[in-house]
Amino acid sequence: MTTGLIAILRGITPPEAEEIGRVLYAAGFRYVEVPLNSPDPLESIRLIRAALPEDCLVGAGTVLTAGQVELVKAAGSDIVVSPNMDPDVIRATVSAGMKSYPGVATPSEAFAALAAGATALKLFPAESVGIGGMQAWRPVLPPGTELLPVGGVAASNVGDWVAAGAAGAGIGSTLYKPGRSAEDVAARAAELMAAWRTATR
Repeated sequence: MTTGLIAILRGITPPEAEEIGRVLYAAGFRYVEVPLNSPDPLESIRLIRAALPEDCLVGAGTVLTAGQVELVKAAGSDIVVSPNMDPDVIRATVSAGMKSYPGVATPSEAFAALAAGATALKLFPAESVGIGGMQAWRPVLPPGTELLPVGGVAASNVGDWVAAGAAGAGIGSTLYKPGRSAEDVAARAAELMAAWRTATR
């Protein structure tokens, strides 16, 4: 099964975590990421993990060290997402039984990440790699490698990325920003998921 859309909840706080998690799940999201540069991210991860069914994977973003991998595992994370490609973080993630989504911006980083055991590759920033860049990578990467653009992906262009071979995408401020109500997030989530389903039919 391909990854699909990942909700990136940068800046979320524990008091809103459960409600936001539930509206995302109701809209069809099955991957939720709380970046570690959010307020009290480990508590938000714990709360969202406890609130959602097991078929929704919950985890941490902006994970930069192997020590942080241990912390997010203890909080209940299923996935570890990074903005960069650090083989130590990837290996620690896989060893802990979690899915590893490192950020890559060049073919060299992509191959190094796969060699370290990455589950899938986060194209970051997606605008820099571009759809054309991603298409050029696909024939040289191992068959089945999932490429997930992050940065600038919205309902209006997710279909273009899918047509070029993206297996999903990370959705940040298009979906959630601090202060945005659960109702607003729910509406945005529904729009994004509708665009995703149309693109992947």
